[in-house]
Amino acid sequence: MQMLGEFKLPHFFNYPPYFTLQPVRDTREKQIQLWKELILDYCRTQKVFVIGLDEDFQLFSNPAIERSLSHESREAFLSALVLEGRAEWLDKGHRKCLILWHRIQDWADLILHFVKENGLEDSVMTVEEIRSGVESRGTELHGMDRTILMRALKLLEHKGKLAIFKGTSADDEGVKFSI
Repeated sequence: MQMLGEFKLPHFFNYPPYFTLQPVRDTREKQIQLWKELILDYCRTQKVFVIGLDEDFQLFSNPAIERSLSHESREAFLSALVLEGRAEWLDKGHRKCLILWHRIQDWADLILHFVKENGLEDSVMTVEEIRSGVESRGTELHGMDRTILMRALKLLEHKGKLAIFKGTSADDEGVKFSI
């Protein structure tokens, strides 16, 4: 089994045809499904939140078989994730893609769980403390993308679970939980 760092790659990763968009519809659908699962799994375990289409992303090439995904293949696989609500294009030119290995609602649920587990129900924290503070170490929240965190927090604010208050800079934006 081939590894990419600590990540165990699936068997199809060593099969050259999977690095070329397949012309037969059924085969292409299976190929796209495999790549979607691989991208989400890799991004989750490696805490990758943004993939640039034109950037070197090690999952998109396999030096052992001398194959790399074309720009068209990369865009097809990421677009399939976008259609499923598991990713979003960050720009109109489809050059950067935000990967949602958890949907925003799932991130919101993780935040609520984190708050309850740590007895923070009526506490105030900065946004930065949530994503990089001592309390979040060892959780999926630690190191999470700020854009995703803010969207999950705004969803919880809309549901009346917290209030977001602005500081003088992005570093001192705060959250008052009221669960």
